Amino acid sequence: MSDPMVFISYSHADADREWVRAFVEALQRRGLKVWYDEFDVSPGESLREALEKGLRSSDAIVFLVTPGSVERANMFFEIGAAVGMGKRVLAIVSKDVNPSVLPEPLRTRRFLAQGSPEETADELVSKTPALQAS
Repeated sequence: MSDPMVFISYSHADADREWVRAFVEALQRRGLKVWYDEFDVSPGESLREALEKGLRSSDAIVFLVTPGSVERANMFFEIGAAVGMGKRVLAIVSKDVNPSVLPEPLRTRRFLAQGSPEETADELVSKTPALQAS
C-alpha cells in the first residue's frame, strides 16, 4: 500500500495561511504526502483542474474550519466532491467556530479542535489509522 495523500482545504485568509503552512510541514515530517495548493498548483495552471486532480488523488480531505472558511463557496464544493467520491472527510475546527454552524457533512463526523500545527498534526495522525504511513 502506498503512503496516504491528504488534501488540505482552507480559507486562504492571511490569518490562516501561516498556520496551514506549518501544519502541512508537520504532516510531511510525519510521513504523509500532502496536496497543498501553494506547493501543488503551478503558475498558469487551471485552479479548477488542479483542485479536481488533487481531490481525486487524495485519500482524505482535511478541512480547516475557521470563521473565514465556514461560509466559503469553495469549501462547500470541496465537501460535496469529497463525500461524492467516498473520501475520508476530516475537519479541524477553530475554537472561534461554534460547531452548530458546521456544514452537515462535517457536523455529523467527529472533528478535531485546532491547536498548534504540531499538536494538531500529531492528533490527526495518531487518531486516524488510515493516515498512518506504511
